[in-house]
Amino acid sequence: MPATLYDSHAHLDAPEFAADRARVLGDARSAGVHEMLVPAVAAADWDALSALCHAEPGLHPAYGLHPVYLSRHREEDLAALRDWLCRHPAAAVGECGLDFHDAAPDRERQLHFLRGQLQIARDFDLPVVLHARGAFEQVILELRRFAGTLRGVVHSFSGSAEQARRLWDMGFLIGIGGPVTYERARRLRGLVAGMPLEFLLLETDSPDQPDADHRGRRNEPARLPEVLRCVSRLREESEEAIAQATTASARRLFAPRA
Repeated sequence: MPATLYDSHAHLDAPEFAADRARVLGDARSAGVHEMLVPAVAAADWDALSALCHAEPGLHPAYGLHPVYLSRHREEDLAALRDWLCRHPAAAVGECGLDFHDAAPDRERQLHFLRGQLQIARDFDLPVVLHARGAFEQVILELRRFAGTLRGVVHSFSGSAEQARRLWDMGFLIGIGGPVTYERARRLRGLVAGMPLEFLLLETDSPDQPDADHRGRRNEPARLPEVLRCVSRLREESEEAIAQATTASARRLFAPRA
């Protein structure tokens, strides 16, 4: 019987899954992945994401405005997010964050939407699901403005051990997925080997970031056990212990507050 796993970041509403979503979900459950956090990327996607999570057991919605899709966002989307959360239960706010990679779009506008969503998360007492690429220092600075009033996860973590420690000090977890399975990812693998297990979540970021054995192919939640196996080897701990700890952490983070 496979370990019970929680994929803490899977874009199952993405168009890449339109043709075979039922099969993808079935394969995930057969692999032991019984719960998944499904984060939105734009306001136009919230309706379909909500319907998917209502229709399928074990799927938990997060609603937000992703920095990479800045061209899809309108100023009124922040007010719309507040209104939406008043009427639709959510596991988190997100995916939100900053992406300063290469020729990043308007950084000030990214910051505006991130700050607005952090405020919303605090006001609704919801965790945040954060994207940070080329912007870890700025993301940490923004989180410090809300010190002690926010919780969440920085998904697909690629920062330094020092940046990870600063996130843990603020009560934030880090999500680890397919990139850790690549031998060249020495810094990430070293971090995962020695970090406190209570701050680790497992994810796939499906349909993106496949593990090393599936590079160049669409990623799926059913491949989360590949991440688990790699983390188990790096930490020299049992798969069952890591599965239990990371699933419990995800459930605790994304559980509704009374």
